[in-house]
This record gives sequence, structure tokens and C-alpha cells, in this order.
Amino acid sequence: MDLSQYAELFLAESREHLGACNEWLLQWERDPAATEPVRGLFRSVHTIKGMAATMGYGPVADLAHRMESLLDRLRRDATPPDAGVLQLLFRATDALEHAVGLAVTGRGADAETRRAIRELEAAAKRGPAAGDADASAAEPEPAAAGGAAPAGPTGRLVTIGLRPEAPLKGGRALLVLRRVEALGTIQDIRPPLGAFEAEEFDGRFSFRIATAATATAIEAAVRGAGEVESVLVSEPGTAARAAVGPEALRSRHIRVDLRRLDALMDLIGELVTARGRLNDLAAQRRDPVMDDLAIQVSRLSTDLQAEIIQARMTPVWQVFDRFPRLVRDSARDLGKQVRLRVEGKEIELDRAILDELGDPLVHLLRNAVDHGIEPPAERVAHGKSAEGEITLAAVRERASVTITIEDDGRGIDRTRILEKARREGLVDPAVAVLSDDQLLRVIARPGFSTAAAVTSVSGRGVGIDVALTRLRAMGGSLEVSSEVGRGTTFVLRLPVTLAIVRALIAKVGAERYALPLTYVAETVELGAVPLTTVEGREAMVLRDRVVPVVHLRALLGANGAPTSQRRPVIVLEMGERRAGVVVDGMEGQREIVVKSFDAPQGTLPVFSGATIMGDGVPALILDAGGLL
Repeated sequence: MDLSQYAELFLAESREHLGACNEWLLQWERDPAATEPVRGLFRSVHTIKGMAATMGYGPVADLAHRMESLLDRLRRDATPPDAGVLQLLFRATDALEHAVGLAVTGRGADAETRRAIRELEAAAKRGPAAGDADASAAEPEPAAAGGAAPAGPTGRLVTIGLRPEAPLKGGRALLVLRRVEALGTIQDIRPPLGAFEAEEFDGRFSFRIATAATATAIEAAVRGAGEVESVLVSEPGTAARAAVGPEALRSRHIRVDLRRLDALMDLIGELVTARGRLNDLAAQRRDPVMDDLAIQVSRLSTDLQAEIIQARMTPVWQVFDRFPRLVRDSARDLGKQVRLRVEGKEIELDRAILDELGDPLVHLLRNAVDHGIEPPAERVAHGKSAEGEITLAAVRERASVTITIEDDGRGIDRTRILEKARREGLVDPAVAVLSDDQLLRVIARPGFSTAAAVTSVSGRGVGIDVALTRLRAMGGSLEVSSEVGRGTTFVLRLPVTLAIVRALIAKVGAERYALPLTYVAETVELGAVPLTTVEGREAMVLRDRVVPVVHLRALLGANGAPTSQRRPVIVLEMGERRAGVVVDGMEGQREIVVKSFDAPQGTLPVFSGATIMGDGVPALILDAGGLL
């Protein structure tokens, strides 16, 4: 049976356990006297070893085995590890991740893997408990079989149930068969081997074995494969009863290739477009039968759309869990003490957004460690604790998710930023103090940096620029606030899903534009509220608050003049920022399918994508962040 089909699943499972390893190591480093981190590390590494053995990935299993040996010595010694041992375990975890990557691409051990194995082996031999380092983790071996002579014409019937939570059930079942076939001849496998490859395989199977081995020996061989919940071995020629019923063994969760979910989302997108066309036709025909059909199709497609979107939702911890280690390593390189506090790990985002979110967060976290957090001596001199703190938090807000990165560092020196911005001609010479919006525009300029030297962490002036560009491409936004001596906060606002959103359809001349409702606060009529001028820019006074006004017709250079003086103003809101967008008219709300695109050179940075309307005519989607 070919196990290569399980490679992606093995990779996904291994990454989860490697993330747990990093988290346990960080906890252990903060409290070396704690005992739970070494037990947690042991469990995660042992699981990776078992999965690697199932897949036949020898170097991964060997490296994990060496880590187990060292961890078991540390556990038996019951003495806190020193900094050198912890750093070795951090390196070994990195080497294990590297070895996993090599294995799934069909490559064997390289120099890094072999070096890690040697270092771990040497460390495990030091100390009183080294001799029996892996005794507790050793997998039980099958008892002596005494040959493979058949016990009867039909053999013993063996019924097996794997644990419901066991990963790689098909591969694990194959490993059971490999172990047992050393005892005799296997036949009559139920379900057939081909069923092991199916996603719905629940880990429950049976076979007959012609052998002279005892039932105890057979059970030992089966359980030696790991992740086995039940084994029942019958006498020759008799039937066996399952120790656990099929419903108890059947998992209600399966893993689905993300490409299938992407394909489903594309199909539902096409269905939404067709639904809009059907609704338009029904409104034109005024046929009761067609109206009923349109209503039914709309209801069914809406329910289907909601289920598919929910299936794509993924908790942010799948990205967040790798950042504590990143912050720790960055701080160590810079000689700083930094702790990352993570909140809201259970908040869910569309997988497509989550996959794109990693890079912006990496840039912002590295920026916080390098530019934000001060060296220990400087912090103590200013009455702070030597250890700085960065908070990474996710919060759900209506149809969007807000992610905040906040540090308690030195804050941004606006005076220094303003001086360099003036020298480079990035701001008007008359500007005396940079507002938060102006500050973000300056530090997000490509290549802008105030770092005195380039470090391994930052200093090349690309971090904020990359983060802002990526966020806007996802229909999100970035805000910054900072106070000298108190710290800096970056706020990322993101839609929950990218593929299908509800939008307000606005008109400018003959063209239609879509504005995602996530950022629409309200609509008012131009002239119904007082107008004023602030810093040479038109604004309106809305409930005692001054809101800048953007005329979309003028911004886009539309030809002609508006046909009516009674034009609507769409008030956009992102956090504390607001702006009123003046349009010629509105066509109401619609669900639209978002199609991203690379804007042509020279296009205004106010578009985040395009959509196809119900009549088949394309419309551009306006980027709220670019209009504010």
C-alpha cells in the first residue's frame, strides 16, 4: 500500500505537534522548575515519532527518538535544565521540523539532521538516567511467535479498532498488518486494503491470520503499532465480537483537502452570480411561479453558501502559535527580554485570509521587538521591568476581525520621524506634528527606516510597507497609535471572509462600484448636513463630529456632471477614522463574489478587486482603507 498519499496529512499533523513543542519549550524556559512542560514535550515528540515510523520516515523517527531519550533523562533527573540544554532542545525542534519537510518530499537525512542526532545522543548519555532513557516510551514488541505455521484452515479472526482521534488511520492500520504478518499469513482483510485510503475510513477493520502464535502474542504485536483502542482475537474458526461498537469508534470529523473547499467556494460564487441574475429576471417578468422559484433558489443557495464558508473557517491559533517562538528568538538575537502574550486564539477567519496573514504579522512583531522594546538596562533605568511585553490579540467585531499588536516599549519618536520625512520630501514643510494617519503613511513608505543599522531582524524599511500592502489586498486596513515611553499599538482590521461579501452598490455616471458593508456606517444626503473646510479639505459636520468628504466622481475623473444635486454620501468607518464618499446614486445592497486582480500601473490605490453583477456586467470593488 502506497503511503505517499498521507504525506500532506502527516505534514499538517506534525506541524501542530511541533508548534506545541515550541510552546512547551517557551514555558519551560520561563519556569525551569516546572514539570508539566517536559511531559508535554515528551508527548508531542513521541507522537511525531510514531507517525514517522508509520510513514517509514526513518530519519524523522530517529531524531524524535533521540529527543525522547534526552527528555526522559531530564524527567528522571528532576533537575531544572540549564540554558544550554534548553537551547539544544530549541535547535532540535527546528531540526525536527526541517527533517519532516525533507521526508515528505522524499529526501533522507541531511547534515543538519545528523548533527542534531549526534548532539542529542551526546547530551542524553550525560547523567545518571541515561542508560534507560527511553524505557518509558519504548513501544511493546511482539512476543516470540515460534514460526508461521498455520493454526487451522481459516486461522484466527482478529478485530481491531483504532482510537477515534488517531491521525493517519489508514497508515496506522497498514502498520498493524506489517507487524502481525511476522507471526503468520494474513488473509481475508475486511474492509479491503483499498478502503484504508478513503477519507471515511474510521479505523475499524479485521483480518484472519494463520499462525501458531498465542492470542497474547498477536495482541501484543497489534498494540505495538500504537493508537489501538480495542483488539479481540478469536479461537481458530470462530467469530470475534468487537470490544467497542462501531458508533463508538466512528469519528464525526474528517480532514478535507483545502483545494476541494476552494473549488466549492468558486462554485458557490458562480451560483451567487446566477442567483442575482435570476432575481433580476424574476423582478422584470413579474411571474408568480418564477418569483417562487427565485425565492427558493435564493434560500437554498444562501444556506449552502453559509455552510461552505463555515467549513473554511479556521481558528487563528493555527497561525498565532508559531509567534511566541519567533519573538523569543528575535529577542535573543538582539539581547532583549521579551514575552509574547496571546489572546483570542479561538477567533476564526477564512482559511484564505489566515494563510495571507502570517507575513504581515511577522513583520509587525519583528518591528515591535527591534524598534519597540528597549534593552533591559534601558527599561530598568526608566522604571520598567527588564522584560518587555508584546500582546497579540484577536477580537470579532460585527462582520470583521480586529487583530492588535501592542508593546510596552519606547514608543515612536514622532519628532525624529518628522525630521527625516521632511528631508525626504514626504510631508509638507508646514506640518508641525504628525497625526496617527500621517505617521502611518510615512513609516509605510517603501524603504523608509530610522534604524541606525541593518540587523537580522529589521532596518531595511520594508516591514510596515509589506504589511500594509498585503492587508489592503485582502480588503483590510492598518492603523497605528503610539505614545513616547508607553509603547505602540498596531490595529489590523480584516473581513471574516474574502470570497463572498455583502456590499452597497453605488453609481458614478454610468458605472457601478461596490463598497463592502463591513465599513459602511450610514448614508446621508449631501446638503442635509452642514459643510465646512478643514485644512483646505471639504468636510461635513455629522452629529458634532467633523468628517472629511471625498467626491468619488472627481477622484475617479468621471466625465460629465451629476444629473441631480441630491446626491447620497456613504459614511465609511474604520476604527476611529471616518470619511464621507459622495456618489451619484445607490442601487441598494447585494451579495457579491470578490475576484482579486492586479491593478494596472498608475491605477489609483482605491480598488481591492472586482465582481460580476447579476446582469453580467463587471463592477470594481472600492477599498475603504484607500478612501479614508
